[in-house]
Amino acid sequence: MKNQHQHIKGYRELTAAEIELMNEIKAKGEEVGALCEKLKTVQYESEGAANAKADGRWLAIAQTDLQRGFMALTRAIAKPTSF
Repeated sequence: MKNQHQHIKGYRELTAAEIELMNEIKAKGEEVGALCEKLKTVQYESEGAANAKADGRWLAIAQTDLQRGFMALTRAIAKPTSF
């Protein structure tokens, strides 16, 4: 269905500039997401350990916070009127 957002409460029509910004945010989010995925598997040399890996707990926290940040950026552009 074309223009589905018009049927969802709180959504509005975006300008071409807003769509471009949203797509830029989404692209950067994909780039950061790929880095997070890489950190799950990459091994590196660390002080006293030849095969260190990123701390899974902190990585999960970082992913959540980064997702929240990218969502906030898109909401800053979209300016939805609903909660």
